[in-house]
Amino acid sequence: MKANAERVIRELKELAALTSDERGAQRVAWGPIWRKARDWFTEKVRRELNLDTRRDGAANLWVTLEGKSKNALVMGSHIDSVPGGGWLDGVLGVVGGLEVLRRAKEAGGVPPITLHLVDWADEEGARFGRSLTGSAASAGALDAVKELSHLVDRNGVRLPDALRENGISLASMATARAYFDGLNAKAYLELHIEQGPVLEEMKKPVGVVLGTMGVERYNLKFIGQAAHSGAAPIHLRKDAFLAAAEFALACRDISIKYSGKTPKSRVVATCGVVKVEPNFVTAVPGTTEISIDLRALDGKVLQKMLADAKKASEKAAKKHLVTVEWSSLLQISPRPFDETLMKFVRTSVKEVTKSAPELPSGPLHDAAEMAAIVPTAMVFAQSSPGISHTRFEDTPLPALEKSIRAFLLTVDKTVEHLAKQ
Repeated sequence: MKANAERVIRELKELAALTSDERGAQRVAWGPIWRKARDWFTEKVRRELNLDTRRDGAANLWVTLEGKSKNALVMGSHIDSVPGGGWLDGVLGVVGGLEVLRRAKEAGGVPPITLHLVDWADEEGARFGRSLTGSAASAGALDAVKELSHLVDRNGVRLPDALRENGISLASMATARAYFDGLNAKAYLELHIEQGPVLEEMKKPVGVVLGTMGVERYNLKFIGQAAHSGAAPIHLRKDAFLAAAEFALACRDISIKYSGKTPKSRVVATCGVVKVEPNFVTAVPGTTEISIDLRALDGKVLQKMLADAKKASEKAAKKHLVTVEWSSLLQISPRPFDETLMKFVRTSVKEVTKSAPELPSGPLHDAAEMAAIVPTAMVFAQSSPGISHTRFEDTPLPALEKSIRAFLLTVDKTVEHLAKQ
């Protein structure tokens, strides 16, 4: 079947024009522009494929093309974006999946297996802070009442109220796993931009994703004593900020210590949030909160990083005469992808680009939730510049075209494989 990458790119630009402003994409989940984007997608499915979309209990949006076999391939990604996001993050995989369905229709007859395409709800977690909401619900990894009922956005809107506005409830989210189980999914494939600089640095347009890194994320609170900046001698201060700052530098050293020379062994440590109190110019900081986000593809390495980070926090606290408390934010185990499916990705990428560089994904994707319950693989498109979650996100059109072709070839190989089962 002919790959029509140009049609995918044209529709990505169409959706960007419909749902972006001068600040970038504004398809934030549960809001009006997100619903507008989904209406655009639903209309394309109805008009071009004569198929209906269905929503499960977690608001995931599904399209199904029945095949000769009930064995099914699921393809997906997400339409939602962060505020001021890019034109490709998430939507590349959804529109790329739409092209798979169109190719199957245009080929005539019935595909050998059933094809499902899903737009996962609230992958970004941009409004309420809980990422991978829809895919986690489908994987049975979300306790909606426990994890979502207390969440509030910056305007004071409760997540349950936002769900209700979209015809969804916390209770209905618990039904998403049963819906997924009824699909008879045998594999999951996702096309996504890399969102980082690795492929660009390698001068490669398309990559094979080894899996998603595990995450250990915590909030630390260093507790000292606030004091007047002029009256408190340096050697007597209990400066919580200095302890936090020393901890942040130690975490950078930890990431360097455990990073290997290959993309597979790369690890990262990030301190992204710092809150200082009393937070005025003439006060020694009495308390400082700081976040730590540790990521690695190797679970044993990730635990060593965490142990080192805890030692570093205790050392910094002792040096600056303060105490430190840790509170958990998120733990996700590394999710290596399926070897058979990665072989299909590797072969397809080589057919299109002559080489198949391999790299882990530091950012989480819906594929991370799927990998826990079904064989999973991903195709990465080069990001240039190597950034995302900004209106400056981009992929050169030749690289974009090659990534779409590689994804479509991967689908063909996967379909052929599943049809034999």
